[in-house]
Amino acid sequence: MARFLQDLTATDYQKTSIIEARKNRVVENLNEAFPKTSDLPFSRAVLMGSAAKNTIVRPMDDIDVLAIFSNENNAWNAYRWDSKSFIYRVRRAYDGLEAAQVGTRGQAVRVFFQNGGHVDIAPVFSHGHDRYGLPDGTGGWIYTAPTVANAWFAGRNAELGYNLAPLVRLLKKWNNAHSKRFRSYHLETIAATAFKTLGSSRQGGLASFFEWAPNHIDVTDPGGQSGSLSGYLTWLSRPDALQALRTASERASRARDAEAVGDHAEAKRLWRIILGDSFPTS
Repeated sequence: MARFLQDLTATDYQKTSIIEARKNRVVENLNEAFPKTSDLPFSRAVLMGSAAKNTIVRPMDDIDVLAIFSNENNAWNAYRWDSKSFIYRVRRAYDGLEAAQVGTRGQAVRVFFQNGGHVDIAPVFSHGHDRYGLPDGTGGWIYTAPTVANAWFAGRNAELGYNLAPLVRLLKKWNNAHSKRFRSYHLETIAATAFKTLGSSRQGGLASFFEWAPNHIDVTDPGGQSGSLSGYLTWLSRPDALQALRTASERASRARDAEAVGDHAEAKRLWRIILGDSFPTS
């Protein structure tokens, strides 16, 4: 399990030369396109999502960046009734740059790089107190507080002996191997909520998560803006998600029993079913 976790964890090189470098490139591009003298002045960028929480897994695909615009020069008044114009203006800032392709996804601008991977840039207006207005994809706005959520997760990770982020990386491999029934933010929040204590046994942590997670499906947004995070689960997909947890719990229990009697081949076989075909069998 330790080798598998190491293989899926971002390396120091990837954290600095890919993740941080791409965030810095976003800052450079937006500072150039939207200087302080602009009618839409860019303020700063922060990492969001798994890259910010150290829960990103290899192979890395997307990096999420929050691009914060201020209300200087009354910028908010120009877009408060039309978030589509706002996001498309940010998208046009990337015309002719080195990225292989740029697209708009309703709430984010996706920048594809010629050497692989992409960055999702979520442009927002700051409304103070770490609260931001994000385009909702239809021309309106939703409110989000990702920096508050990031701080909450970091606090929980510290309280749990820094064992939470490694466990979440394993859970993402499980989720990816079984139809991606859970959104990443939801899965992270369930894990951060389910544990009062968490040791360094990855097998034990996984088994406990799968057992306890069904009781924590309806966790609320730690950023305090979105209410329950399970709202995307429909009356069809919710039972499937719960069954996936129950199936994983049963398999993890059998794997733990096999380990206890020294049947490591059977334990590895079961963990491979749980965590996907990249899990080593030798």
